[in-house]
Amino acid sequence: MSTIAQAAPRVDGLEISLPKVWVIAGLVAALYGPVLTQMMVQWWQDPDYSHGFVVPLFAGYVLYQRRHKLRQVPLEPNNLGFLVMLGAIALLLAGSLGAELFVARFSLLFLLGGILLFFAGWKMLRAVAFPLVFLVLMIPLPAIIYNQVTFPLQLLASRLSSNCLELVGIPVLREGNVLVLPSYSLEVVEACSGIRSLMSLIALAFAYGYLVEQRLWARITLVVLMLPIAVGSNALRVVGAGVVTYFWGPRSAEGFFHFFQGWLIFVSAVVCMLVVHWVLSHLAPWRREVST
Repeated sequence: MSTIAQAAPRVDGLEISLPKVWVIAGLVAALYGPVLTQMMVQWWQDPDYSHGFVVPLFAGYVLYQRRHKLRQVPLEPNNLGFLVMLGAIALLLAGSLGAELFVARFSLLFLLGGILLFFAGWKMLRAVAFPLVFLVLMIPLPAIIYNQVTFPLQLLASRLSSNCLELVGIPVLREGNVLVLPSYSLEVVEACSGIRSLMSLIALAFAYGYLVEQRLWARITLVVLMLPIAVGSNALRVVGAGVVTYFWGPRSAEGFFHFFQGWLIFVSAVVCMLVVHWVLSHLAPWRREVST
C-alpha cells in the first residue's frame, strides 16, 4: 500500500520531529480540551472513578519503560490511520451533539490509535497496545450501563450480607437491598454494592498483572476474579456494619468507623488479589508436571 505520510529520519530506530509532536498535541488538546476537563472534574467529584488520575500516569510509565524497545520498532506509516482519525472526530461530534459523554471520551482513544497508525504503522500500534487499552479504565461508564451493573451487585451484596449475619446469630430480614435488624435498617446503597471498589480493583489488577506476571491467562484471571473479590469484600463491610449496629447501636457504625472500615475492606481486597496471584504462580509448575 502506498502511503502519503513518509517516515522521518531515525535515530536508534525512532525519530519523531518535536515540532510535529507539539503541533499534534496542541490540536488534540484544543479538540478534546472541554471533554478532558469535564472528565477530570468527574474523577475529582466521583469516588467511583478517582483512580482515573492514576491511569494515564501508569500508561505514561509503561511507555517510558518501553522507550528503548520502541526505538527499535520500524516506522511504516499507513494511510488507514487517517480514516481512523476521521472516524474518531465523527464520534466526538456525535457524542458532543448527543450529550453522550462516553462516546465523546472514548473517541479520544480511537484518535490516538489513528495518529499512531498514520505516522508509525501497525507495528508501533501493536507495541503500545497495552498502555492504549489501559486508558479505557479512566473513562467512566455510561449511566445506562452503570445502573444495569450496580443494582444486581446491590442485591447480591445484600443477599451475602444477610446470610452472613444469620450465620453469626443476628436476626435479619432482607427486603431487596435493605437489611432490617431488630433496632435499625441497613440499606446496601450503590457505594456498598462493590462497583466503587470494583472499578479501582480492575485498574489495579491490570497494572499489577502487567508488572509482575508474564502469562496472559494469569493476567486475565486476576482481572476476572476482581468481581467476586469486590462484591465479597463489600458484603463483609455490610456485615461488619450490621454487627456493630446490632451490639452497640447505629451511631457506632457511622463516622470514623465507616471511613476506616471502607479502607480496611479495600486493603483486604488487595490482599486477596495478592493471594490469588500467589496461587496462580504455583499453578504453572503443576501444569508443566502434568503435561510432561
